[in-house]
Amino acid sequence: MKLYPLKFNPILKERLWGGTKLKEVLGKSIDNDITGESWELSGVPGDISVVGNGELAGVSLQTLINDYPQELLGKSVVQRFGKDFPILIKFIDAKQDLSIQLHPNDALAKERHNSFGKTEMWYVMDADKDANLIVGFNKDVTKEEYSKSLEDNTLLDLLNYEDVKEGDTFFINTGKIHAIGAGVLLAEIQQTSDVTYRVFDFNRKDKNGDLRELHTELALDAMDYKKKDDFKVNYPTEDNQINTMVECPYFKTNFIEISEDLIQEVTQRDSFTIYMCVGGQAEIRTESGSAEIKKGETVLVPANANIITLSGASAKLLEVTI
Repeated sequence: MKLYPLKFNPILKERLWGGTKLKEVLGKSIDNDITGESWELSGVPGDISVVGNGELAGVSLQTLINDYPQELLGKSVVQRFGKDFPILIKFIDAKQDLSIQLHPNDALAKERHNSFGKTEMWYVMDADKDANLIVGFNKDVTKEEYSKSLEDNTLLDLLNYEDVKEGDTFFINTGKIHAIGAGVLLAEIQQTSDVTYRVFDFNRKDKNGDLRELHTELALDAMDYKKKDDFKVNYPTEDNQINTMVECPYFKTNFIEISEDLIQEVTQRDSFTIYMCVGGQAEIRTESGSAEIKKGETVLVPANANIITLSGASAKLLEVTI
């Protein structure tokens, strides 16, 4: 089997805070008004992506990994992660503020949940006027000060707010308190993990009239209480170039804006390559086939590709590798 550029059926998630931008801006086939997430590429148990294009349509990502581990993932990725897909790719629409939360690191997540930790990054695709994100604290705090702010309902006074616009990019390392604000549509790249510690949810109730579960105690030892200005990503945006955005132990992300063919020789990459289209449309070709991609879509290029050609008159892509 020659593995070709693969597209997967989105896994759509209704959320209390979700809206309609995944449908209206990204063209997802959705029949409700509270879809908050489109899981584009997932190896999370219970939410395994399924191929949507070509002769492998209907085959799950996990089946492909089991049958073609090195060809799909790359030898070094298999050595490191076995047959677990290490990246989770999403588009997120926040009509309302998301809960204020954080994620544990690898060691804590393994000990408590037998899971990876959750390092992630965000690329803002659309933002309403005055939309913002919460990223970190606005000063150094102690565990005691933080705990008292929860008791006094003053946590919001300790948090750092960032106004956002299209193209803004943020790196969220484990332990950093954060939340996506109302009116933000973004692309999220993260470790494969669904472990979240929710610490404040604006006292909202779910559709059954219940307050959502908080993880107050679990969060205490997972949190970074220091103020750090390490989250806003400044990156070049040269046309038809590979512009590095984020490089961390869990993934590397590049920004590519193409107006003509861009040919990459990737024989030595030894990793799959993911493309998220965050603007325009393009074609992705390898020696084994091709796939069209438009804003709001994702393509997985297997690791056994030797040459990747990106073609399009106007497209913005996020390129993700291990």
